[in-house]
Amino acid sequence: MVINEDEEAIAFYKEALDHLNDSGIDYMLGGAFAIFHYTGLYRDTKDLDVYCRSTDCPRILKYFAEQGYTTEFTDARWLAKIFKGEYFIDLIFDTVNNICRVDDSWFERAVDANFFDHDLKLLSAEEVVWSKIYVQNRERFDGADLNHLLLQYGANLDWKHLLFRIDPHWQLLLAQLLSFQFVYPADYQNIVPRWLYDELLRRAGEQYDLPSPTEKVCRGPMIDQTQYCIDIKEWDYKSYTIKTV
Repeated sequence: MVINEDEEAIAFYKEALDHLNDSGIDYMLGGAFAIFHYTGLYRDTKDLDVYCRSTDCPRILKYFAEQGYTTEFTDARWLAKIFKGEYFIDLIFDTVNNICRVDDSWFERAVDANFFDHDLKLLSAEEVVWSKIYVQNRERFDGADLNHLLLQYGANLDWKHLLFRIDPHWQLLLAQLLSFQFVYPADYQNIVPRWLYDELLRRAGEQYDLPSPTEKVCRGPMIDQTQYCIDIKEWDYKSYTIKTV
């Protein structure tokens, strides 16, 4: 598998990876490079998605600033950026809904990879699915990425770990698996374990039989932070508050 990028982009990637490795700070690659690793599909991009612990984010920003890069603490909830011309690094330490916080367990499950002659760590496939399953915006929807990952790598997934990760919001996993079943009717039975389908469908049936909740809560902002604003601002739904320990 070969990444088709122009020489300028490759030079940026190599230089950025040199700095990341020289910094001695833990990091992992995700984004387009993770999807390429697990599926063989690659999109031209001008950025690197770099994952780190929130406590390491300021250290990485400082290190790159000392190398002459422009840095930006974009969103205190989850994101910082490092710029060089038209290219940039997305420095990611959480998701915007504060559900998928990068911690030591991500590094423990990271896989070894090599890009542009650099040995590095890559997000595990399970963490890729977990973080992408909440990206369901009008402007960006990662459902196709997930279906491709399941098709090409699903037989190797640790499905029990994935369910553990998504367990509080298991409906999103069920919805993704139904989408996968629709898109790939000849493949899903060989990839998605039957016990998982049965478990998720059992939960859906049991939930349907419960009385309706007395609190009108909209969990839409967990997957799209703009399109569900009207539910909170005008339709009297309560927003879903993320509880952190």
